[in-house]
Amino acid sequence: MSPTGAVSGTTESALPVYNMDIVRNFTVAAVLWGVVGFLVGVIIAFQLAFPVLNLDLEWTTFGRLRPVHTSAVIFAFGGSILIGSSLYVVQRTCQATLFGGPLLAGFVFWGYQIFIVLAALGYVLGITQGKEYAEPEWYVDLWLTIVWVAYLVVFTGTVLKRNQPHIYVANWFFMAFILTIAVLHLVNNASLPVSFMGAKSYIIWSGVQDAMTQWWYGHNAVGFFLTAGFLGMMYYFVPKQAERPVYSYRLSVIHFWSLVFLYIWAGPHHLFYTALPDWAQTLGMTFSIMLWMPSWGGMINGFMTLSGAWDKLRTDPIIRFMITSVGFYGMSTFEGPMMSIKAVNSLSHFTDWTIGHVHSGALGWVAFVSFGTIYFLVPKLWNRKRLYSLELVTWHFWIATIGIVLYITSMWVSGIMQGLMWRSYDSFGFLQYSFIETVEAMHPYYIIRALGGVLFLLGALIMVYNLWKTTKGELREESSFAEPAVSSAG
Repeated sequence: MSPTGAVSGTTESALPVYNMDIVRNFTVAAVLWGVVGFLVGVIIAFQLAFPVLNLDLEWTTFGRLRPVHTSAVIFAFGGSILIGSSLYVVQRTCQATLFGGPLLAGFVFWGYQIFIVLAALGYVLGITQGKEYAEPEWYVDLWLTIVWVAYLVVFTGTVLKRNQPHIYVANWFFMAFILTIAVLHLVNNASLPVSFMGAKSYIIWSGVQDAMTQWWYGHNAVGFFLTAGFLGMMYYFVPKQAERPVYSYRLSVIHFWSLVFLYIWAGPHHLFYTALPDWAQTLGMTFSIMLWMPSWGGMINGFMTLSGAWDKLRTDPIIRFMITSVGFYGMSTFEGPMMSIKAVNSLSHFTDWTIGHVHSGALGWVAFVSFGTIYFLVPKLWNRKRLYSLELVTWHFWIATIGIVLYITSMWVSGIMQGLMWRSYDSFGFLQYSFIETVEAMHPYYIIRALGGVLFLLGALIMVYNLWKTTKGELREESSFAEPAVSSAG
């Protein structure tokens, strides 16, 4: 089956009336939250380079703004485009409008936005559980649970009422993302409130059990929120933009089942050389290394979907975003298993190398496939002939790419240098460098990282301008680009 969701012998008038309002709302939210998240990221990057920018105010310190940044880019930006695109894809591929009608879909949208605001306020005010990811307090977790169950009902209900016998592979990735994140959220955030009217709670887990639960959650949030969900986007929007079927549908199914089985066991590689039993650490390392195979199978499938259409990379900057994101996916899913090897991890752990690795995946894979998806969706959602300017998309691509390269290379160099300085001993067996000396050595790389973040933010602002002009129905005259064909199937 092709990702168009077209039924043989049907006409456009026979298709159901899809709920595109909810997709529009999530797309707008994703763009706005993306800019906010990137801006806060730039601010905290400069705070690390120049600590005076913390301003001596408790609400503006790095410790308060860092979780605002991570939650804004992951859950606000990434979550909004994930939910929005999944509701677009499930309707198109199932040939059915959303289950529950506009009311339930509207609750999912507004409920999710309320969650984002509540979480951000908790971070700034210091009302969190104080765990690794600075999770919001119990009342925010409870509200998100209600919203997420509503999202699950809308999505799975649409799949169950489908007018297609086949469930397209993108929907399998979306369903794995929704179900697994629900389980992760419930187990990791299990806590007992001190009082019904109070914000304070106590987590149920403690000691090494809490650490294991935390990284079971943390790594699988990466595996199912930042990987499986966005792979669902890749398997629909790359073939659509390339106007080619998925290279190997069989490989996509193998990719799905092997990925969801292996990923769930990889969390312990974050806990090497701790109180966690050695067998559990080795188990995490083994499954992390095994993850390289299905991940690269998916990358190859994404690349080869362009077979016979590689010329589009010269003329279509949207497909350029998408294919570059697949390349970053492959690079990150090679680097991750490599860093899970104990000997490598002993050098990389707690260093900026990990920060570089995370952002090569977050900026190169997650953000780039999201940008490509947004550029694909906006003209269709607002019924426009094409984007306002493909040249501006090209500017966005190159500015953001240079920003990513500056960011991740500076963190790779800084992180490896940092790890080597930490393990350097003099002839007497004492540490050769003090901690502050390692911080001073990293200062120039922190400035480079911040400048890379500025470029990435600048690219996002160009996107905002381009999309705003597109929604107004304006077209910029551009002789260097041929106008892409517009598929009525969506």
